[in-house]
Amino acid sequence: MTPSPIPSTSSTSSTSSVPRLVIAAPSSGSGKTTVATGLMAAFTERGVAVSPHKVGPDYIDPGYHALATGRVGRNLDAYLCGPELLGPLFAHGARGCELAVVEGVMGMYDGAAGEGELASTAQVAKVLRAPVVLVVDASSQSRSVAALVHGFASWDPEVRVGGVILNKVASDRHEALLREALDSAGVPVLGVLRRAPQVETPSRHLGLVPVAERRTAAVEAVAAMAAQVREGCDLEALFALARSAGALTGGAWEAPVTDTTAREVVAVAGGPAFTFSYAEHTELLAAAGAEVVVFDPLRDEQLPDGTRGLVIGGGFPEVYAAELSANEPLRKAVAALAGSGAPVAAECAGLLYLCRELDGLPMCGVLDAAGEMSGRLTLGYRDAVALSDSVLAVAGTRMRGHEFHRTVVEPGSGTAPAWGVRTSERRVEGFVQQGVHASYLHTHWAAEPGVARRFVERCRTS
Repeated sequence: MTPSPIPSTSSTSSTSSVPRLVIAAPSSGSGKTTVATGLMAAFTERGVAVSPHKVGPDYIDPGYHALATGRVGRNLDAYLCGPELLGPLFAHGARGCELAVVEGVMGMYDGAAGEGELASTAQVAKVLRAPVVLVVDASSQSRSVAALVHGFASWDPEVRVGGVILNKVASDRHEALLREALDSAGVPVLGVLRRAPQVETPSRHLGLVPVAERRTAAVEAVAAMAAQVREGCDLEALFALARSAGALTGGAWEAPVTDTTAREVVAVAGGPAFTFSYAEHTELLAAAGAEVVVFDPLRDEQLPDGTRGLVIGGGFPEVYAAELSANEPLRKAVAALAGSGAPVAAECAGLLYLCRELDGLPMCGVLDAAGEMSGRLTLGYRDAVALSDSVLAVAGTRMRGHEFHRTVVEPGSGTAPAWGVRTSERRVEGFVQQGVHASYLHTHWAAEPGVARRFVERCRTS
């Protein structure tokens, strides 16, 4: 059966009016990723240009979104970037698109601890003036679903819950009971999804396994998500709901351009071991005058020709420690570059790679520190202040960041620490030495564009 066409919108229309939906849930594990990714893929299959977004600091879900849409997955994080940047960053990502799908984080009203609605899905929905589709795990309830949906829809009158998608529905009888209950809640049912193990994606110690590590299986999983959503959801009604989003004011975010003809080669670590990065980082580097070249530390034995600076983001070096260690030529090349005083920015996985060893295996040896797996998860937003002048910031610069790891580095900081961090207690963290800035803290450079500009300037002068 040929699907009916989705009402079209002009791809040249302003991003202030692009149709958009926020996919939220009462709690983690309800099926947001399945529904959001499935919707992105299903609409893309119909020829709709879809802009994918993710609330919060998550690096992994945007990889699946990119696979579903063929566009870069982007994050919207009110804690890291400030609420005032949410609209501009959204508009930047949604340029040329006919629909935007925003996957929420945790439960709809959950945000930064102790900060009220800050960084919650609800806050993003309000800032974007976007209707919310609530994904409910209905596997262990029937009539109670109405009370749950009513509570979420009425909790904050500024959040507009425009529909419900019921997930993990067991049978036709179960679906009938759920629909009957929801008739009284005043929120339409826009989809019903049955239990489908084939759409599940494998997880490990930090969540889903990234796309780069399971490309073929990830393609199959996204195709299964699309099929489930296509068969179980009313795509026409969902698109109509998306078109009811309110207009946004203000322009799109732009990476500030440095007027320069020289292009300094900045090598950026990629591949399966280093998958955590925000799209705006490379855009900021390029705008500041860098020629960004991605390389894979698992396979490439040398840094890109002409490398003047190195950025190593987050990922899973602990999973690939043996392969990273076995690539001795690259480890030596990284150590030589750092030893020359060239700018090196390393976050989390990058910090571990620069250590002397990781789980007993030799790494680059740039830092006189050792990393190892830990049984404890370190997770949360952080307020930080730069304690030492570095290639990224002058001492005293304040930034917000995020930690997410199950590893520890000993010692945790050098003689010139990177950051002073406030959590339940104040502590120092990270390393600044020569041109190296290495830390567990993930930051979003769009919040402080001077970071990329300073880094590239140091590439020219080092």
